Amino acid sequence: MAGKSGKFKLALILGGLYVLLALLFSALGAVLWADMKEAERQAFLAILQPRIELSILIILMTWFVLGLIVNAIYRAYVLAPLALREQALVMVSANPGLRLQETGAPEIRTLAQVVNALAEQRESLQRDVEERILVAKSTLEEEKNRLAALMSELTQSVVVCNLDGRILLYNNRARLQFKALTGESQSAQDGVLIGLGRSIFAVIERNLIMHALENIQQRLARGSRQPSANFVTTSRAGQLIRVQMAPVLGAARDEASAAEGERAIAGYVLMLDNITRNFEMESRRDALLQSLTEGSRASLGNIRAAVENLLDYPDMEVEQRDRFVGIVRDEVGTMGQRLDRTMTEFSDALKARWPLEDMLGEDFIAAARRRIEQKLELPTKTDDVAEGIWIKVDSFSLLQGVTYLASRLKDEYDIRELRFRLAPAGRLVHLDLVWSGAVVGSQTLLAWEIDSMNVAGENSPLTLREVIERHGGEIWFEREKASHRAFIRMLIPSALPQETVESVSLLHAGSRPEYYDFNLFRQTEESRALDDRLLAELTYTVFDTETTGLEPSAGDEIIQIGATRIVNGRLLRGESIDRIIDPRRPLRPEGIPIHGITEEMVAGQPTIDQVLPAFHAFSEDTVLVAHNAAFDMRFLQIKEEATGICFRQPVLDTLLLSAVIHPNQESHKLEAICERLGINVIGRHTALGDAIVTGEVFLKMIPLLAEMGINTLREAREAAERTYYARIKY
Repeated sequence: MAGKSGKFKLALILGGLYVLLALLFSALGAVLWADMKEAERQAFLAILQPRIELSILIILMTWFVLGLIVNAIYRAYVLAPLALREQALVMVSANPGLRLQETGAPEIRTLAQVVNALAEQRESLQRDVEERILVAKSTLEEEKNRLAALMSELTQSVVVCNLDGRILLYNNRARLQFKALTGESQSAQDGVLIGLGRSIFAVIERNLIMHALENIQQRLARGSRQPSANFVTTSRAGQLIRVQMAPVLGAARDEASAAEGERAIAGYVLMLDNITRNFEMESRRDALLQSLTEGSRASLGNIRAAVENLLDYPDMEVEQRDRFVGIVRDEVGTMGQRLDRTMTEFSDALKARWPLEDMLGEDFIAAARRRIEQKLELPTKTDDVAEGIWIKVDSFSLLQGVTYLASRLKDEYDIRELRFRLAPAGRLVHLDLVWSGAVVGSQTLLAWEIDSMNVAGENSPLTLREVIERHGGEIWFEREKASHRAFIRMLIPSALPQETVESVSLLHAGSRPEYYDFNLFRQTEESRALDDRLLAELTYTVFDTETTGLEPSAGDEIIQIGATRIVNGRLLRGESIDRIIDPRRPLRPEGIPIHGITEEMVAGQPTIDQVLPAFHAFSEDTVLVAHNAAFDMRFLQIKEEATGICFRQPVLDTLLLSAVIHPNQESHKLEAICERLGINVIGRHTALGDAIVTGEVFLKMIPLLAEMGINTLREAREAAERTYYARIKY
């Protein structure tokens, strides 16, 4: 079926032709009637009157046949070229593999064949050029991949911004740290504010960064080669963040500056460290020293007084002497209890400052078992290893110490099997080496502690005692009389569970998230209105929803929201939000086969009032893009009053834009558009999958709109509002 504008034009042509014929025949009849004599007129009427119905039928049939002929000519010579023009624009701008359909008049078909032949030649040339470009860019791509790998694997949080504070590079550690710094719930953490093109000022106070930049500029003016600035700030969750800033130097402002070696600041690098735990540890250490000092002063005073009395009055009565001795005993016991309590509660603050790493306890025991079995050929087992315990250790030296103990036990006591136990003990962890049979004396264990560690010919410069002291722990021997087993217990510090890296939906295997875009260096804040900015310059949030039904006003609810971002012409699959929502109402059975979401999947999930704030933060300062956006926006608008979340940013609809670009195409469904533009459809009828496909479609549409003279957001919105589909309401 032709487009609405094509039907209107055809109706105008037929109407005009029919009116012209009517006027022509009316004028001819009037002239002939005027030229006839009265007798001829009477004879003509006598012949015509009995045949008036037949005459009208012949005239109508003639008009009908004439209409069919005009419609066929219109389709062959007007609509066919228009459709071929639209296909040709897609072929030139978006899908080089597309070929024109050979429809219409023979002349038009011949033209389509010629265009297809030229397209084959053009595509062949393009492939040749692309191959040459790929060869030329191989070194550059290798360097970029190295940078991406380096930034992704760095353990320190790194963020690079342009002068407007827009993030143009960040690494995975920064993403995790920013997520932790928000201090929000898990549902809201999907919308963390770090992302390419986002503003760093949403996390760090603008005045702090501006002040640091001024300091750097002053140092540059004084001739400093590597100026930097440091400051400490707090996150929204009240955590302390130490920030080190270094400038990214660009080209000189003018020739005079270039001659003097001056370079302008194009942006800055921020290296962030969360020092909250270090600060708390220092504070606790200070409080600990004060507590020990003040608490011990009174006990020492009582002990001193009691001892002086005992020395000054050696002949005092036995009862009084026992009372003074009791005072000494009680005060010493109190001091001992205070020290034990301090050791238990503040062991992590008291341990040595040797750099220790967080490690999962199960992983350490697995490594120890492999090493002992390989080096000593001693069978090992796990006896009782608690799951999910993280320890803070120098894994290399502690592994040497455990292997050394196993070696001494095998050599001197001929044990046949060694078992491992791991259990939490407050802020510490008990690591036990368990065996059956022989008992190790305290003097023997003491000798092992101070001897050099030698295992299977490998010597270590450390002793076992030094390894234990490095961890701020203790070691001792115990015996289990009931089970006739013995064990050596090592006390080592525990650690908080490490942050886990979430898997990114729909990323291809081996691909690396898009954590950098250096083209953003060239983008600065525009003073002109958003509507007047070029489509290629804007940042977009492409989203989609899955719902319980198609009637938002009748109570249907959102059950899934998926969204991704487009920054600087790139679809960032790694920056996405994908949330299943509990609609608090039954799902329609007919919809489950389409979206694949079941009652079990939505049960216990966050509700819409918990998810919408995260989606609002994720899409802030961007243009919303969706396919059939009126449907999705209606669901969001209905929730405005209940949630207080309003989406006021501009919205673009790929359904309407498709009608603008291809008014003569039969379908504007997402699958049909993808087929025209040469886009592979993956993950349809999931919210995030549809959002990614819609984003790819929109990126293909931008050059097609430019071919039509539609370059700005205002022009795209106005063109979309003039289409037939813009009148659809939900």
